[in-house]
Amino acid sequence: MTNAIINVTNLRLRTYIGFNPEEREKKQDVVINLEIHYPADKACEQDEVAQALNYKTITKAVIEVVEQGHFLLLEKLVAEILALCHSHPSVHYAKARVDKPHALRFADSVSLTLDWQRPH
Repeated sequence: MTNAIINVTNLRLRTYIGFNPEEREKKQDVVINLEIHYPADKACEQDEVAQALNYKTITKAVIEVVEQGHFLLLEKLVAEILALCHSHPSVHYAKARVDKPHALRFADSVSLTLDWQRPH
């Protein structure tokens, strides 16, 4: 099996994230990184779009969920993004990381990563 790994790097979006009053009223920047694995044998052999995983479709769904959402916890935001990444039946592994820049005074960002693997 040829394992394809799609990486979406530093997708910069804005959403409501956090539970402090100021975080509930104003959108904040988040930076999203995705890693999605799927078998690419047919795509490599046939060079047909229908045989490949459409990362643009997944990314558009992520953008919509993030920009329209209101989240108290980073865990919930990352879990929803991860669910979109592995919603396609051919995906066998996915990982999503969300950074919240400037969440801590002396840190560049705080991030949370979740991953998922299809049961065998």
